[in-house]
Order: sequence, then C-alpha cells, then structure tokens
Amino acid sequence: MTHIGFIGLGIMGRPMAEHLIAGGHSLHASSHHKPVAPELTTSGVTVHATPKAVAAASDVVILMLPDTPQVEDVLFSPDGVAAGLSAGTIVIDMSSISPMATKDFAARIEAAGGLYLDAPVSGGEVGAKAASLTIMVGGPEAAFERVKPLFELMGKNITLVGGNGDGQTTKVANQIIVALTIEAVGEALLFASKAGADPAKVRQALMGGFASSKILEIHGERMIKRTFNPGFRIGLHQKDLNLALQSARSLGLSLPNTATAQELFNACVAHGGKDWDHSAMVKALERMANHEVA
Repeated sequence: MTHIGFIGLGIMGRPMAEHLIAGGHSLHASSHHKPVAPELTTSGVTVHATPKAVAAASDVVILMLPDTPQVEDVLFSPDGVAAGLSAGTIVIDMSSISPMATKDFAARIEAAGGLYLDAPVSGGEVGAKAASLTIMVGGPEAAFERVKPLFELMGKNITLVGGNGDGQTTKVANQIIVALTIEAVGEALLFASKAGADPAKVRQALMGGFASSKILEIHGERMIKRTFNPGFRIGLHQKDLNLALQSARSLGLSLPNTATAQELFNACVAHGGKDWDHSAMVKALERMANHEVA
C-alpha cells in the first residue's frame, strides 16, 4: 500500500482518486482550496488542512489542477507541497500546464529533495471514470518505474516521452489535434446538414471510412444530439490552446489552424459557453452559417 496525496478532486481528479482507493492505496487530500466531498471522506480519504500536511503524510503526491498558477501555488506557497516533502517523495503533476513552467517546477522540487514527473492525461471525464486515460509522462525513468503501477490504475496508454516538460509538450500537441479535429467534424456535419443530408446517417457512413476518429464517434454524436454538458469544458481547452500559441511564439512557429480553433472557442465563450463541452465549438460555426446541425 502506498500513501498517496491527491490534490484536485474535481471532474477528472475524483474518479482517478477513486481508482487508486479501489487499488488498495491510502489517500490523503487537502481542504485548503475547497472542501473534500463527503463521499470521499467516508471511503477512507484522510483530509488535511494544507498541501504541506498532505505531502508530509505521503510517499507520492498527485496534482490534478486547472492551470499553471494553481499548480505553482499548491507546490510553492508557504504551506505548499514543497514545504512538506521528505527525501525521495515523488510529485506527479497530472494537470495540463505550461511546459516551460514545468521544467522550473521540477528543478525546484528536486532542490527540495523530491522527484518530479509531469504526467498530463487525455480521455476526459469518460476516460477518468473508465480508468482508460492516455498518460503522457516526462521525468526521470526511475521515478516513472516506481509509480507506473499507480498510472496503470488510472489509464491504459502510458508512455514515458522524455524528460521533465516533455509530457506537457505532448499534451499540448494532443490538444491541438483534438481542437482541429472537432472543428473539422463540425464543418463536415454542418455542410452535410445544410446540403439536406441526414447528419446522423452521414456520420454513420463516415465511421466506416478513412475519416473515422474518436472525435467523429463521440463528439459528432454530441453535435447531432445537442448534448453539450461538459466532459471537457471549452474554458479548459482555451487554456490549452493558449499554451500552444504562447509556446509557438517563443519557438518562432506559426500555428494558423490552432489560432482559428481558438477564435471559434472565443466566440462560444462570448455567447456564454465557457462551461460547454468543447464539442460545442460547432455552435460558433452554426452561427456563421445560420443553420444548426440536427
């Protein structure tokens, strides 16, 4: 049994933590930012007042937080994780944050005596609940091997990509592909619907060909059935594309279609859609066409 600190028990973090509990591990959480759900406390999670106290009680500390500033605060505030680390404690950041900041965070955790892995995930709420997440890891191989059994309780496709920051770089690349594919599926179904074809039957036909994808399968159905309750919120995908565009500027790259996808997300947010599922990008396309996929 491993004593695991888990900070960030939201839409994704909570089912991930529940899989670790089911795997026989002891979980420690912090009520520093918001209360821990009563259902988790009754399942055996020990609640501490600060991230520092969580780290002091844990062999491994996992973070699943919204963005770079929250990760930095939880790690390095006066009552943060770094202040409670014991030598050899492994800190795993499974959030999606800046690759550049990640390299800095890793160096600071190592200076405090810990080891650091960046291990962002793909698969959304569905993957978190099914323990089928794709996990993209950056950091020292020895630390990765120590915690791989924990990753296997939460995901299926687990890859050590390289050093610290490479996991986050991989996640940014993933989010570029996902956003552009959502946009492509939205355009295709909108075109089919406007032309008078049944978009549900068009999607069914495309699922058997070269255009088939998870996005067409899952998000294409959402677009047709108008089920935009969030598995992954537009506001979070905006954040990930901001990371892509900021990193591209620093690298001297142009990512024109990523920029277009971000503008479509921006249009959705302007109409109150920050908390819509990211498949609702299609709504921005629909407004321009004055036609709804249905």
